[in-house]
Amino acid sequence: MRGLNPIRVMIVDDHGMVRRGLATYLKNDENLELVGEARNGQEALRMCERLQPDVVLMDLVMPELDGTAATRIIRERWPQIQVIALTSFQEKELVQKALQAGAISYLLKNISGSELAEAIQAAFAGRPTLATEAIQALIQPAKPKTTPGHDLTPRECEVLALLVEGLTNAAIAEQLIVSRSTVKVHVSNILSKLDVSNRREAIALAIRHKLVVA
Repeated sequence: MRGLNPIRVMIVDDHGMVRRGLATYLKNDENLELVGEARNGQEALRMCERLQPDVVLMDLVMPELDGTAATRIIRERWPQIQVIALTSFQEKELVQKALQAGAISYLLKNISGSELAEAIQAAFAGRPTLATEAIQALIQPAKPKTTPGHDLTPRECEVLALLVEGLTNAAIAEQLIVSRSTVKVHVSNILSKLDVSNRREAIALAIRHKLVVA
């Protein structure tokens, strides 16, 4: 609690609906103040420079600059800013990378408003909060070394092949007749399973290990 000085919060998410939902909640909590919204990691860096928020709610899977990379840069440049990873994904690799990048907390987007408020206040005070699913992911035994891409589903292999061809998410969605959000989930799963941080690395790995048929 900060009384007359609410905690200054910034939202970073490429989905407008998610930003609006979070913004509506933050605006209704007198202990929290929404100071800015960014659509990707690059925007987040520019806004952190200008706004200097106390806490950033950071999506992880975004275009231009993903949340993990943005978190690392924010923590290096402005160590006083706390970052909460707020995502739909709970894979062990994503959890590890976010925390290693400097995120103080890792939460899933199905969190309740009151739980989110408590996590923001805890982050401001320097206390971490981890979703139960994130804790479970972290304590899972290490996976044995296997061939990259061995666990990709047939659909993920299709999406990876289209990524190698240079198609955007929108173009992939149109070709496969699915929604863009579905493509985004597939791409996120591909990055996680291939243990890479962006599309370029996934494409390079796919070509190097011949994961797609030319």
